[in-house]
Amino acid sequence: MFKTLVLAVVISASAAVGLAQSQNPPPVVKQNVKKATLTITAIDQKSRSVTLRAASGDEDTFTVGPEVVRFNQLKVGDKINVTYQEAVVFEVRKPGAPGATPGTAASGERYKSTIGGAVGASHTTSVTVKAVNPTEPSITVVTADGHTMTRTIQDKKNLENVKPGDRIDITYSEALILTADQAK
Repeated sequence: MFKTLVLAVVISASAAVGLAQSQNPPPVVKQNVKKATLTITAIDQKSRSVTLRAASGDEDTFTVGPEVVRFNQLKVGDKINVTYQEAVVFEVRKPGAPGATPGTAASGERYKSTIGGAVGASHTTSVTVKAVNPTEPSITVVTADGHTMTRTIQDKKNLENVKPGDRIDITYSEALILTADQAK
């Protein structure tokens, strides 16, 4: 399941990259994966809440819905393994080039053999370049609903060949994978 969901996130990011045409600058891809093991410190079966403690000592309480069908199998001391993966793809489209279809796709699945599951989502939107400032470096874009925003760019190489009027397709993909291991 983990491989399937990660593959779905990678395919979403790759699909955005694969739409590039030769006249467009290469896409910018940023990826991040974080893993943690959390310990269950409290469970309230009636309210369906569970308190988790990170290795740093930070605690947070979560309430889960009835779709978590094995909630009654969780015990204080159990370990929850969490993997969070995200990827952002910025794809520049020259005027007239076909772009990505805006929208959101989501999926999720429970594990059959252990307590846990996975969820993932991919969000795609497009903006139009209004101005490029290579000395700062920054870019000003207009969203589909008419909002204008300016953002500083970390690597000014990413602004090379980007001009006002270009479109940028932005695809943000994320996945959260959870498994619970019984306390030893």
